[in-house]
Amino acid sequence: MWTGSKDKKMSVKKNYICKIASLEEMNIKWDYEIERHTEDKSNWIIWKKQSTENFRKGLTIPYYGILEGTIICEATAAPSPEAVQNADGLSGNGAVYLSAFRTVKEYRGMGFFSRLMRFMLDDLRKKGYLKATLGVEPADENNKSIYTHYGFTEYIKSAKEAYPDGTVIDVDYYGKVL
Repeated sequence: MWTGSKDKKMSVKKNYICKIASLEEMNIKWDYEIERHTEDKSNWIIWKKQSTENFRKGLTIPYYGILEGTIICEATAAPSPEAVQNADGLSGNGAVYLSAFRTVKEYRGMGFFSRLMRFMLDDLRKKGYLKATLGVEPADENNKSIYTHYGFTEYIKSAKEAYPDGTVIDVDYYGKVL
C-alpha cells in the first residue's frame, strides 16, 4: 500500500516509463526472477533462455515498466505462434498472445501495470495486430477478474500447458479485439 504524500506519489508516477525492453534489460529482469525463485530456479533459468532466444529471433516483444531506473513490471507479447504453447487461435493471423505479467510486490495495486498494459495494447494496435489473447488458470479468480476488467472476455478455448520441469497446468484462454 502506498503511504507517501500525494505530491510524492505524483512525482514517482512521472518518473515511470513504459517501453519495449532491450536484451540488457531482459537479462537484468530475468536474473532478478531467478534469484527471487530460490526453490524452483530450474524453470526460471530455462524460461530466461527461451525468452531471450525468442526475443533475438523476433518472436516476442517484451514490455517493461521502469520506475526511476528500476524494472518494476513486465509483460510479453508473442505475435509468432512459434513462441506460444497451444498457439492455434492465440497467435498469428493478426492475433498476439500476451503473457509473463509480473509486477514487483511493493508496486502492486498502484496502477503501474495498468499503464504498462495500456501502453502495450496501444503499441500492438499501432503495429497492426487485430486481437490480443491471454491464458489464465481456471481457479485463479483474481486474475480472471483483472483480465475481464481489461476487456478479455471472449472465451477461446481450454488446454493444458507444461512447465520445463514437467508440471502440467490447466489454462483457459480469452481474447479481445484491439
